[in-house]
Amino acid sequence: MAFTARDVKALRDSSGAGMMDCKKALEANDGDMESSKKWLREKGLAASAKREDREASQGVVALVVDGTVGAIVELKSETDFVAGSDQFKDEAEALAQLVARKGTDAVAERAEQLEELKVTLKENIGLGGVERIEAAEGNHLGKYQHVQGGRGVNAVLVEVADGSPELAHDLAVHIAFARPTYLSRDDVPAEVVGAERETLETITRNEGKPEQAIGKIVDGRIQGFFKDIALLDQPYAKDDKQTVAQFIGDATVVSFAQVEIG
Repeated sequence: MAFTARDVKALRDSSGAGMMDCKKALEANDGDMESSKKWLREKGLAASAKREDREASQGVVALVVDGTVGAIVELKSETDFVAGSDQFKDEAEALAQLVARKGTDAVAERAEQLEELKVTLKENIGLGGVERIEAAEGNHLGKYQHVQGGRGVNAVLVEVADGSPELAHDLAVHIAFARPTYLSRDDVPAEVVGAERETLETITRNEGKPEQAIGKIVDGRIQGFFKDIALLDQPYAKDDKQTVAQFIGDATVVSFAQVEIG
């Protein structure tokens, strides 16, 4: 008996199983709906979709660098127990290897494996951040991965031009712990700066500062805002008397990516 995409959706709605599992069930039972429901129940798949409502706040951040190409993939789970299992970490590594070879969209090729992992490990498992950087010829690709409890939880890639491998690595370590959101202050969207300025004006007025001084005070506090979120404005982690821009000298940070659990 043939079946349609509508049948797959109907089986998913009635059984709570994943789309791929519903398709398999219909294929195994010649499109018969009731037999497919029974098949899903017998294989322990019928309740898997209910896991989607559970928070996946743990996981693994896998980092792969192959020559001038680097990839980071976050695989999320509900518990650190599952996140620390070899099967879970192996899947995260396989996804990162795939992204390094083929690009970020390639994670879709392992959708079936992720569905099976949900069933095997009995948790809500899904993808988080996925990043890839391919450094231009002559540039250096720095990397850093913070490992906690035997699993990666914070990973960074950074591409540097006119620098050195050591500089790229040092920058990756800084980024991991300073957590910049933007490369430079020029990259911060005007609406983000505007919203922060409004907030700072309100805070300054509430502190009872003279009205004529508010503009100057807010300007100073905006500089502090940039030091928090823009990499080149941040005080360098190993020597906070200089900014990252001063530390790198004539080198250029082309791009960076960071993925962290939570």
